[in-house]
Amino acid sequence: MRTDDLVRLLATGITPVESGSANRRLSASLPIAAAGAGATMLTIAVFGIRPDLGAVVRTTIFWEKLALPLCIAIGALIATARLARPGAKVGAGWLIMALPVLAVWIAAILTLVAATPQDRLPAILGHSWRSCPFNILLLAAPGFVAVFWAVKGLAPISLRLAGASLGMLASSIATVAYCFHCPEMNPAFWSVWYVAGMLLPSALGAILGPKLLRW
Repeated sequence: MRTDDLVRLLATGITPVESGSANRRLSASLPIAAAGAGATMLTIAVFGIRPDLGAVVRTTIFWEKLALPLCIAIGALIATARLARPGAKVGAGWLIMALPVLAVWIAAILTLVAATPQDRLPAILGHSWRSCPFNILLLAAPGFVAVFWAVKGLAPISLRLAGASLGMLASSIATVAYCFHCPEMNPAFWSVWYVAGMLLPSALGAILGPKLLRW
């Protein structure tokens, strides 16, 4: 068989992919991720909305806490949308994810420097350091499934990197929901345990990416 004949045979029945299909699939998965994290938080007996939320939302520190996972989610979405396309680079996604983490680390250092020596470890540990990362991991589960479904129907090439980005997207959305439950209000706490909670699904995504995203 000649090369031209082989190309025509392979191209038989091929239809062009509709413009914007990647964005539509990703957009469809985000409400599922957000709703899944929120519903899990509300239905699991251990969680729920913090009782003083009405007062806390009037403070600047609450919105600073919320900005950490929200900015990371934006960066992860940009990275994921790019990695879902063959040959595309991450671009500004990693920078957008890194900047809020750097900002909260600086805030944590300043907080710890200003605190007395005996108050520094309690500022880092807070009241929920043992459970916080695993709570975020649990809340990320619905979003993890949703975003992996969305990207599996596309054409990622760097499967491990794409999996890590997907895990970070799911966990950052989950952390936004978790902020409405978590009583911790110290940047020193967020800089360790929120970041650890978001890294767990990201690491899991990197491990599972080559298997779940293979096409």
